[in-house]
Amino acid sequence: MGETGSVLHMGSWVTLALSIGLISVIIGLFIKRARFLHCLRNVPFPSALPIIGNAYQLNCSLEDFFKKLVEWSKEFGDIYLLWLGPRPLVFVYRVEGVQALLSSSVHIDKSLEYQYLRRWLGNGLVVNSGDSWHFRRKLVTPTFHSGLLLDYLKSTIRESHTMVACLVNEIENDGFDIVPYAKRAALDLICETTMGYHMNAQTKLNNDYVRAVEKMTTIMQTRFTNIWISLDAIFNLTALGKEHERALNVIHSFVDKIIAERKAQWKISRDGNFNDATKKRPAFLDFLLEVSQDGTVLNDRDIRDEVNTFMFAGHDTVATSLSWFFYAIGLHPEYQTKILEEYDQVIGNEEITLEGLNKLSWLDACVKEVWRIYPVVPLVARQIYQPIKIMNHDIPIGSTVLINTFLLHRDPRHFPEPEVFRPERFLPDSPKPPTFAFIPFSAGSRNCIGWKFATMEVKVTILTVLRAYHIQSLENPDQLRLSSSIVLINANGLRVKISRRK
Repeated sequence: MGETGSVLHMGSWVTLALSIGLISVIIGLFIKRARFLHCLRNVPFPSALPIIGNAYQLNCSLEDFFKKLVEWSKEFGDIYLLWLGPRPLVFVYRVEGVQALLSSSVHIDKSLEYQYLRRWLGNGLVVNSGDSWHFRRKLVTPTFHSGLLLDYLKSTIRESHTMVACLVNEIENDGFDIVPYAKRAALDLICETTMGYHMNAQTKLNNDYVRAVEKMTTIMQTRFTNIWISLDAIFNLTALGKEHERALNVIHSFVDKIIAERKAQWKISRDGNFNDATKKRPAFLDFLLEVSQDGTVLNDRDIRDEVNTFMFAGHDTVATSLSWFFYAIGLHPEYQTKILEEYDQVIGNEEITLEGLNKLSWLDACVKEVWRIYPVVPLVARQIYQPIKIMNHDIPIGSTVLINTFLLHRDPRHFPEPEVFRPERFLPDSPKPPTFAFIPFSAGSRNCIGWKFATMEVKVTILTVLRAYHIQSLENPDQLRLSSSIVLINANGLRVKISRRK
């Protein structure tokens, strides 16, 4: 009886100790959460529900989501947040807040949503972080030196002429969507410069890889805004999850095949018998194979991650830039004239060179003004792992900060009459906007590593197409239905009409 009482007495003490411990943990979590919420107490947000926050408002089309972001900015001022469940998404779009974030060498980690890209891009530069990102960035930077850009220029000229040839079929039409043409041209170009492979996407329209890439980008953006499929265990059971798996298999199979073939050629090159065509067209993949040191620095998976990253980032951004440029310039034919007149004066009948491109002020100004009004990547997101002060608010660890470049580039303080297409803002003698007020390729240590390459591609393609065709846009800006599908798109495409130049 005594032993039984002793055991019961001991059990009571254990229960009490566990209860106290549990209560202490709960109190600790409560205090931590209270401090977290206290930091954000003065940041406005739309009315939210308990537990799920604003998730019910984000469960909408990408077009409606984009509209809401603009409407909330008008309602709440320079900064606001949305609650994605218990997690705050802080939106900023003033240069003061943007500079605080992008100038930091600490806050360089992409938001948690970028993990959705990991099965596709692995540890490529877009998704990677920390020391691994710093190492890869330093390793890959030499890829974009001027010598290689010159080789890439030749590929760009060739593919832009192919685009002109493909557009011939649209001359007699009353209007067509320019976006698919821009996408196929950009994909052909990035395929050749990244992998040394000529895909012929412009002439062979039914390409499995092309469709798979388009499907993946749409699925990724849907997951970014839909909390209900944020968990992989749930997403994988959905129809969207199954589409994702099929598209991923197509992409990986294609890239693995190209890498294997290129690697075999590269090994032969070390014996002095390298394929002549490969010598003439060095690709980003060749550089990765060279620095991989037979797998000691980069293994095959690492190489695939970087190739996929450059294929994804390179083709989508260039295609979007071209599409919006042709739309914007189609509304303002007077700038088509200015670009071509300057081209005739500076380059004339000579071959396009990198030096010549840099002398075309009107082309540069028009491209930048398009990037201002229609930024390629309208949302840039960072995960906060160290406290940061933005717009006089202490943003705590665990928050996600998103820069809305669409609104940033429309700040009337720096761009008067921001809705007006006015390339003169970017002519050499015009006042420069403040640093971080105009960030078409992001800014800071995580800016786009290939921005010079992308700019060259865009400018060469624009010149080639404008010299062949006069472009007329068929929709006014107030008819656009904008949304963010990783890049900025219009729901109905971008309809234009072309005619031959005399």
